[in-house]
Amino acid sequence: MIELIISVVLAYLVWSLYGEDTLPKKYRKRNCMGANWKAQFPEHSASDIRAFLTLFVESFAFDKKDKFQFEPNDKLLTIYRALYPHKWHADAMEFETLADDLGRKYRVDFGSIWYDDLTLGELYRALSA
Repeated sequence: MIELIISVVLAYLVWSLYGEDTLPKKYRKRNCMGANWKAQFPEHSASDIRAFLTLFVESFAFDKKDKFQFEPNDKLLTIYRALYPHKWHADAMEFETLADDLGRKYRVDFGSIWYDDLTLGELYRALSA
């Protein structure tokens, strides 16, 4: 009997750690934003936009399938604050990971681009300039 209880508790813990959707509700409820990206960046290929958004969602530890839940006008800090609404929450170093990933892939210093109202579209434009 104790083995069954332990198994159920362990299964619940694994599910809660890996089965839970980390995408904030505001973004989860959206339809695909791919058309918004293509409208704002018609000169860019869908694969370039997809690669950028994949890098972003991986840096923030979101599921890759959620990359088109974000639109170009989404502010990075707003997305971050949706993940961590309370200042006392410890974060998972999303911005540090993003900065490292951008430096590695695009050879850009994220700190030189950053300002509090930076949007995903502005970041993408800076990387492709």
